Amino acid sequence: MIIVPLDEAKRNLSKLVDEAASGKVITLSKHGRAVAQLVPLEKPKKPRIGAMKGMFVVPDDFDAPLPDDLLDAFEGNLS
Repeated sequence: MIIVPLDEAKRNLSKLVDEAASGKVITLSKHGRAVAQLVPLEKPKKPRIGAMKGMFVVPDDFDAPLPDDLLDAFEGNLS
């Protein structure tokens, strides 16, 4: 655990955040007393990009023209 006075933390916040992100716990102190901690966040258990790969199927006729009645409804031509 690293203890950093609040005045020093103000000057070096970006560096301290980087250290916390790398896994270190940073304790901020004011007048010699601990007042707060910077702690690393838990990493996601699964990668987000591509996490749903293979869960959806795009039909072959996905981009086929719409039937006239459905197209009219989308365009507001309700008769």
